[in-house]
Amino acid sequence: MLFGSISYLNLLPFQLFLKRYLKSTSAKMSFRYKRAVPSQINRALKRRAVNAAFISSVESKQCTCTDLGIIAYKKVYSVLLLEGESQNDPASATSNQLAKVLNMKGKVLIGDAALKYYINGGKGIDLAEAWHEHTGLPFVFARLCYNRHGKQIQKLARHFSRTKVKIPQYILKKEAKKRGITAKELTWYLEHIYYEMDWKAKRGLKKFLQAAGSR
Repeated sequence: MLFGSISYLNLLPFQLFLKRYLKSTSAKMSFRYKRAVPSQINRALKRRAVNAAFISSVESKQCTCTDLGIIAYKKVYSVLLLEGESQNDPASATSNQLAKVLNMKGKVLIGDAALKYYINGGKGIDLAEAWHEHTGLPFVFARLCYNRHGKQIQKLARHFSRTKVKIPQYILKKEAKKRGITAKELTWYLEHIYYEMDWKAKRGLKKFLQAAGSR
């Protein structure tokens, strides 16, 4: 199985879970990874270059997906709209579309770069918070979808949703250092990321996809 992998911090708990979940050598050997930014992974799943991945919500409508996602209930801190001339972030289809749905203009900045910008005192509109103010609903940025190995992926998703992933301090420090933030800031950020889609998240996703489809 070829799993699409995005190296953003918001997927760190899932990536650690996968390593622990795939305990046997044979299972590990059956999993391979293709690393890229979200927009590239979206295209890879569609052309079956990968079998499963967290892909942008706006691209997931025609895909077979699990009930795992990357979800923010209010602020997300890593999807920002900066003042100035409108400019999409080439790495993300969903965040660009969210700005359009909210009729907001500016430069879209996502991922670890956006988080570091915020932590360093940068000013911008948190698009997840803007969505919540507009709808009262959480925002689903991505979903775990697949085109093969459905039983395995669904089982893995259910297992992850029941697992509390503890990140060792040495990994926190290593990942934080790579991104120019502290381990404490990394932990604080992950406290605002949710993965299991409840009824509110599903309602928010449906509302967003309907709005995006009408544009």
